[in-house]
Amino acid sequence: MVFETNIQELPLFKKGKVRDVYDLEDRLLLIATDRISCFDVVLPTAIPGKGKVLTQISRFWFSFLEEIIGNHLITVDIQKYPSRLRPYWDVLKGRSMIVKKCEVVPFECVVRGYISGSAWKEYQENGTVCGIDLPVNLKESDRLEKPIFTPATKAETGHDENVDFEYMKSHIGEGLATKIREISINLYQKARLYAEQKGIILADTKFEFGFDQGNLVLVDEVFTPDSSRFWPKSQYQPGGGQPSFDKQFVRDYLKSLNWDKNPPAPELPEEIVEKTRQKYSEALRILTGAGAGT
Repeated sequence: MVFETNIQELPLFKKGKVRDVYDLEDRLLLIATDRISCFDVVLPTAIPGKGKVLTQISRFWFSFLEEIIGNHLITVDIQKYPSRLRPYWDVLKGRSMIVKKCEVVPFECVVRGYISGSAWKEYQENGTVCGIDLPVNLKESDRLEKPIFTPATKAETGHDENVDFEYMKSHIGEGLATKIREISINLYQKARLYAEQKGIILADTKFEFGFDQGNLVLVDEVFTPDSSRFWPKSQYQPGGGQPSFDKQFVRDYLKSLNWDKNPPAPELPEEIVEKTRQKYSEALRILTGAGAGT
């Protein structure tokens, strides 16, 4: 299990909620730890092997989606890493990648094909999601007629904030915002079709984009249980929350506690940790055919 990393040979570029990123000059070393965050708060309890699952699922999707858009991945083969990283191979194997250093677009690019989570909450209040009018009388977890694009601001600490598309356009320009919206929906639709064939409903997801030498590319992670809602298709029943292969299981547990969703977060009991680990591993197996230890 890896909660923290300490690569002394490299300067720390950024420490995210889940990933530790180190500077390799024109490249970055991205390490997915076993930390888990909910409601934008890092929990004190890790999920063993989670970082390996995130890395392997992202690697699969980066390859699967390349015909739509390129990505920042250079290699996950530690044999090709700089020699000074050899002492850390045990930590890096299976949970790290060397990626291009990109100029990141400062928005979470969310696509929703079903109404759940914060979207369901907003819809109940005013019938819209991020400024988009939706049909009346939708039930929680209903499939939307067409996927919708609902961006959010990226917060280094604290909570991301849902915004409307006009806000995004005003900050990065209409042309880029429109292009990102179109690509995001295309990515979601391709992945949703594949996942459904595997028996998983891809309810919603979020992307991050960046520029590599002027070219727009996918960065960070893609279609992981951290960034997406995965529901078992065989158990889908709109009208409430759904069983899941993602961290919604942990969110639901935390909602049952008297916690105000601000730091410090409570510890997770062993039973919740193990069930979460199993859910993440099952998502990896169903979607890619791989085991978490590979």
